[in-house]
Amino acid sequence: MAFTPYTCTSPDDPAREDDGLFGPGSVTWRIMNARIIWVAALRALYLQSLHPRVVRGTLQNAPGITQAIDGWARLRRTRNFIETRTFGTMAEAERAGRRVRTIHQALTGTDPDGTRYRLDEPDLLLWVHCGEVASCADIARRSLLPLSAADLDTFVAEQRASAELIGIDRAAVPASMAELDAYYEQVRPRLHAGDEARQAQRVITLPPVPAGNRGLKLGMTLVSALAFSTLPGWARQMYGRPTGPLSEAAANAGLLAARLMFSQQRLFSGAMRAVHRAESAGEVLR
Repeated sequence: MAFTPYTCTSPDDPAREDDGLFGPGSVTWRIMNARIIWVAALRALYLQSLHPRVVRGTLQNAPGITQAIDGWARLRRTRNFIETRTFGTMAEAERAGRRVRTIHQALTGTDPDGTRYRLDEPDLLLWVHCGEVASCADIARRSLLPLSAADLDTFVAEQRASAELIGIDRAAVPASMAELDAYYEQVRPRLHAGDEARQAQRVITLPPVPAGNRGLKLGMTLVSALAFSTLPGWARQMYGRPTGPLSEAAANAGLLAARLMFSQQRLFSGAMRAVHRAESAGEVLR
């Protein structure tokens, strides 16, 4: 069947009914408008894959994710959802959230011992949410976007609206950077880079891109490597990669360089044209 993307009214459209979940005065719009947040999206995928049930359920329900058409379509759907949730009107955001909740309600995963679980279990949804929020906040901070510590706390608090949209109880969601850090301290003992996480790692490191897009494939590979280098030290250690002050400094330098590169309108526009060509090649989804 043909994939119908989420619809999102332009924030500049004078006919917009409202400013949606956040609005132009929000820290969320300031952060999500930054092109460097592309790196955060891939960082979140690496981080989210460390939860055994999350990555297992993803791979079991999307066996074609490693293939160019299905894999690219999934990335595209995720990007469209985030854009609609962030910049769409209230009606558009709620419609997108309802669609995601409906999809999740129908999906289950199976542990190696045969135990079945729902993919919309609150702790799994919360893990995915926190991975996205932590990645955006960390990339924004380390790439030196003009944000204060209070701004980052506000961003985390604003994102509780995103959590509610996919069915998470707002009261269970971290509302500050400190609460987000405390959440990771609490959940880390349950994380592990097993075979499924490493399979996901390979897919993220060499993203599936439709044929005929060599430049995009190279660019995505470089961004994926940068995203991995920005993971918390404990996460890189789980993946078996070294960590330390030098690697942290190199990641920060890479982020600054990427931010400068993305700020070049001509270069970024060329990259976006390559993305649109790849999307057109992957238009049909099962």
